[in-house]
Amino acid sequence: MSETVRSRATRSSNVATYQDTYRSSLTDPEGFWLGAAGVIDWERAPARALDGERAPLYRWFPDGRLNTCHNALDRHVEAGHGDRTALIHDSAYTGEQRSYTYAELRDLVARFAGVLREQGVGAGDRVVIYLPMVPEAAVAMLACARLGAVHSVVFGGFAPRELAARVDDARPKVLVTASCGIEPGRVVAYRPMVDEALRLAGHRPDRVIVLQREQLRADPVDGDLDWDEAMAAAEPAPCVPVDATDPLYILYTSGTTGRPKGVVRDNGGHAVALAWSMANVYDIGAGDVWWTASDVGWVVGHSYIVYAPLLVGATTVLYEGKPVGTPDAGAFWRVIAQHGVKALFTAPTALRAIKKVDPQGELLAGHDLSGFRTLFLAGERLDPETYHWSADILGVPVIDHWWQTETGWAVAANLRGLDPMPVKPGSPTVPVPGYDVRILDEQGAEVPPGTEGAICIRLPLPPGTLPTLWGDDDRYVSSYLSRFEGHYLTGDGGYRDEDGYLYVMGRIDDVINVAGHRLSTGSMEAVLAAHPAVAECAVIGVADSLKGQVPRGLVVLKAGAAYDPDELRAELVAAVRSEIGPVAAFKEVDVVAGLPKTRSGKILRKSMRSLAEGRDEPVPSTIEDPAVLDALREVLRPGAGEGPARPGPQD
Repeated sequence: MSETVRSRATRSSNVATYQDTYRSSLTDPEGFWLGAAGVIDWERAPARALDGERAPLYRWFPDGRLNTCHNALDRHVEAGHGDRTALIHDSAYTGEQRSYTYAELRDLVARFAGVLREQGVGAGDRVVIYLPMVPEAAVAMLACARLGAVHSVVFGGFAPRELAARVDDARPKVLVTASCGIEPGRVVAYRPMVDEALRLAGHRPDRVIVLQREQLRADPVDGDLDWDEAMAAAEPAPCVPVDATDPLYILYTSGTTGRPKGVVRDNGGHAVALAWSMANVYDIGAGDVWWTASDVGWVVGHSYIVYAPLLVGATTVLYEGKPVGTPDAGAFWRVIAQHGVKALFTAPTALRAIKKVDPQGELLAGHDLSGFRTLFLAGERLDPETYHWSADILGVPVIDHWWQTETGWAVAANLRGLDPMPVKPGSPTVPVPGYDVRILDEQGAEVPPGTEGAICIRLPLPPGTLPTLWGDDDRYVSSYLSRFEGHYLTGDGGYRDEDGYLYVMGRIDDVINVAGHRLSTGSMEAVLAAHPAVAECAVIGVADSLKGQVPRGLVVLKAGAAYDPDELRAELVAAVRSEIGPVAAFKEVDVVAGLPKTRSGKILRKSMRSLAEGRDEPVPSTIEDPAVLDALREVLRPGAGEGPARPGPQD
């Protein structure tokens, strides 16, 4: 590549503190982000950082050209680091492990890019990727980036109708899939789901490429291309430079009805932001081993399994498995010890699942975690109990941070590579440089510290965030930028304390109105989670003819916890009334075997509210285990809590 700007130190070492860095990012975004862009190799280095000519549709590095795959792979090989380990694949389901050096991964990606090129895929064309957690998923993503094509990864195992909707919106030239995926206790055939999706879709890809897995091979379909055969015959393809503002990928948000919302990520801003975040947020650099325990189908997998660690020359662990549901609930500790993981990034759900099975942390025994430095958690609110449990058994900093599919990287964090701060349980710490976070009331005015409101981000959003929705600028503006002028609406509510720490209390629609009082269900969940018997919990707002809404609690107990149900209910009700106040009208709490969740670990509160209010809505296609929701029907159905009064305080 010409006009290349070679990598240099990625940390913001020219400033001494978080406050200096944050202030600089907001007062001089042009200088700040052009400086950060210096760690990226450019085919044409940008002279401008921000283009606001079409505000509120901002663009970053409009005159820059680069290739993301070159930055993730080729430049490390060219710099003499081809023998460094780039990716470790570890499957708890098959027992297989394999490592790939940067040179090996570069060669595989170049060859699969050649496969796609033979099928007519070029810059700007779309490729839908429907694969399980196998190395080929990362290879396919990077191969698209190599050609300047746009990938859209669909979580492996999504129902055919969900896949069809994404095919119709993205209109891919090629669809890449596997013969099967593996989930706890079963093998899932992918090819029949792909066939049904293509039957439902109006758009038909030119070619389907199938990776055959030995656990379940798929019968050939006319016109299919076998992954292994195609790779054997392919010629490697070189990197194709694209404009920094050209799209790298489309990632569809789950849970929408009608046309899905396709979050767009550009090439230039994405590369700059993720490289900056690895050094400054996570303290990870070249040669470090980094593990993100998520799935490539989610934004966390895009950003921090595939792109960010490779952009900085680290080793990334791609893990096929779950903390429980595998033979060993201590599998997480085994992976950290065996591969020398410096930092782990996962969701609080994973820790709660481990805690439920092993509340004393006995499964840590025999695993050498001496090289493990930090546990990062995100994806849902980290309750203080899970925070304290994780910190106690691991003996390392446990860092909550908060971001969204739309932002692509952290909005609020404790910046471990820049200026580590004291941890406050329940808070993801402070806004990350580049994010001008404001807490607004319903009229759009900023509220004082300690007052809850809508969490918004003053425009422009920093690099790496969504510039728009795929093919629908108007929907992007109406969905995110119209509620408060000049601000991006996150959809989450919360507050900031006197020290500037941000507290994210949950989605705005999880704020319930009890007799005219607006109350956060997240605050009530924090109280329930603090009880020593509770492994995880949820509070939902249920329609009530007298008060408008009333809270309803559901708790899952830790393994081995022995409590009388009525006594436990009384303790939990009393705790909420003590911490939140009688105004919460909290009277109902049930012990259940499990909570319904999406495959990414988020609790399906909306589905539980529907059951509690007598609405029999369709089961979301994103649900991990429909049987869990079925088991709650009898508990949550209207009138289920009526009958003899339960012990506990009354209004």
